[in-house]
Amino acid sequence: MTIDQTVRPATGSDYAQLLQRVTAAGLLRRRPGYYTARMVAVGGLYAGGLTAFFTLGDSWWQILVAAFFAIMFAQVALLGHDIAHRQVFRTERPSRFAGWIAGNLLVGMGYGWWMDKHTRHHANPNHEELDPDVAPDILVWSTDQARVSRGVARFVGRRQAALFYPLLLLEGLNLHVSGFRALFKPKTKHRLVEGALLVLHVAGYLGALFLVLSPVKALIFLAVHQGLWGVYMGSVFAPGHKGMPTLKPGEKLDYLRRQVLTTRGVRGGRFVDVAMGGLNYQIEHHLFPNMPTPHLRLAQSIVRRHCAEIDVPYYETGLIESYREMLRHLHEVGAPIRA
Repeated sequence: MTIDQTVRPATGSDYAQLLQRVTAAGLLRRRPGYYTARMVAVGGLYAGGLTAFFTLGDSWWQILVAAFFAIMFAQVALLGHDIAHRQVFRTERPSRFAGWIAGNLLVGMGYGWWMDKHTRHHANPNHEELDPDVAPDILVWSTDQARVSRGVARFVGRRQAALFYPLLLLEGLNLHVSGFRALFKPKTKHRLVEGALLVLHVAGYLGALFLVLSPVKALIFLAVHQGLWGVYMGSVFAPGHKGMPTLKPGEKLDYLRRQVLTTRGVRGGRFVDVAMGGLNYQIEHHLFPNMPTPHLRLAQSIVRRHCAEIDVPYYETGLIESYREMLRHLHEVGAPIRA
């Protein structure tokens, strides 16, 4: 796809001017062909994994299948992420049904719970009071949080940089449990459907494991699969914001600066694009949440140029360096607890 580089007069706020440029380039148009191909590819691989699982039977080769399904669960979840952002379907109803299939049924992650949490994150990324992703439940994300931390957060905070990836081994289970816990909250919509699909997923998953595998192999499969899936999910979502500036209660920025200054882009080429589901273009995704994934790469040059024009720093680094920066930040903000 060729981007229209014609310069046109832009009016309005900084974000409105950027939006006009991106819209003129056609980057907010839907890509049904891309998403159809992606769904077929991911669905085919998922079905292939199930075939391999039942064909191998009670074999130690199933450990490789467990690792494969860690990748597949993440890829299905990333597709569900795009569905939730209306990148695939224009309207809410088909998006919700597709999200239930991808999230609740195929992955076992509550779509409604995740939608609520992720929407609040997008509205106020890295805001210590309003973004649930930087709430100090287990980890602390600022020195202010560290100073007032109690309980688990204070205990973990002393060595949280070293514990970050070991803790991600439990993130897969945490995603499952969070979906079930949300079913007991009155504000959760469609609890009956979501709960039924979550129960169906768990029953099918555990039933298949313990019917096909011996108890020991089933437990090892469960640990490998859920552990690696958690690490994968954390490795995809954490680089976008962790270690970037956080906003304190009462601090306010306009929409463009709120999204750009708290967000990190990740370089890495096509492999990283596929592995991270396009979320390596996190700045572009936050500015235009419903932009189809293949357009994020094309929008990057427009966003960079616009940020340079209005003197807003645009930050991007390599994948490995993003992890280093994140871990370094976790260690530094834990200093008040260690002291």
